[in-house]
Order: sequence, then structure tokens, then C-alpha cells
Amino acid sequence: MPCFFIRERSGLYFTKQPGWIEVICGSMFSGKSEELIRRIKRAKIARQQVQVFKPAIDDRYHATAVASHGGDKVDAVAITDVADIRAHLDAATTVVAIDEVQFLDADVVPFCQELAERGIRVIVAGLDTDFRGEPFGPTPMLLATAEYVTKLQAICTVCADPATRNQRLIDGKPAGYDDPVILVGASESYEARCRHCHEVPLGTSVSLPAISNT
Repeated sequence: MPCFFIRERSGLYFTKQPGWIEVICGSMFSGKSEELIRRIKRAKIARQQVQVFKPAIDDRYHATAVASHGGDKVDAVAITDVADIRAHLDAATTVVAIDEVQFLDADVVPFCQELAERGIRVIVAGLDTDFRGEPFGPTPMLLATAEYVTKLQAICTVCADPATRNQRLIDGKPAGYDDPVILVGASESYEARCRHCHEVPLGTSVSLPAISNT
């Protein structure tokens, strides 16, 4: 397998030895998928063998593509768990990209480690916190084990400060703390908020079904 020496726009220098983990995280509307797509396209221009995966649960914009809010997209395989990725993984692949990684279970962490140790560049993108502002799914552990982390910010829809939180709105009102963590939505159900404008009422809940990620 060839060695890599890549200088990204962020200024980070990547190791000459192949095999590492990159995490792109941040709030909704911060440009995570856009950045993931950019890296995927650059890898393809460099003639690297790239495979792209996304959780089947996220079909807001396209069921079989990673799509940005701006409309840019790349084809992806919809999966439900790590076993699905293994089943589709090609022996010639040198880059594996996973979008919306927060919807996968904890098995994705050792799996990404395994890929990196095999010399594969792993790029994952996802939310680092849920609508409550708490760590979300496997993303925190991936942040701890990754070689390279990019944390993006959106713009707060209330005060226009940098936004790091995901504001869930139900009928225009902040969702309560006890609501289900996983409820896939888009602009009509979520907003980007800063720490100070983020609202999560305690002791209230909207009657919504939880969505299992197992």
C-alpha cells in the first residue's frame, strides 16, 4: 500500500504511514457533510480507492448518498451497523468515509481502529452532542481515539454567535429533556444555537416515539 503525505486546507500534516482516523464534528448546519464530501472528492482525485457509508436511518436528503444542506452529494451505501460495512468493504479500499456516525452503535469505534491499523484512512463525520447538549453515541470515543479532529461551528439562529448546540423544536417550542434522543429531522425541526440560546426545559416531554439505533 502506498504511503501518504497530505496537507489539508486546515494546515494539518498527515503521517507518511497509511492508516489513521479523522473525525469531523460539530452542530447541525455547521458544514460537516460538506467537509466530508470535500475530503472524499480530494481522495478520489488522488486516485485513492474510496468507499462511503451512511446510516440508513438518515434519509432526509437522499437514501443512498451523503448530501450537504447546500445540495452537494456523493454516492454512499446505506448501512445499519458495522456488519453491513464489513459485508460491503472491498479489499482494494484505502479510504473509508462514514457520515452521521452518531447513529451507529459503539462497535464502530473498535472497527475504525481496526481499519486504521490495517493501513486504511478512516474519515467519519457526525454530531458530537445531542439535542440536550450531551455527548452523542460513539462520537466522543472516536474523538478520543482519532489522530485528527475538526470541530466546526454553525451560526446561532437567535443571536448570530458561533453555534455549537442542536436546538430541537416541536411545534416551534424547545423539546423537553425527556424526549427521545434520536429523532431525525431537518431545518423544520432543528436549529443551530449557541450555548446561551440553547433551551432544554426540564420535566417536560413531547409524546414522540424513540428510534432505535440497534
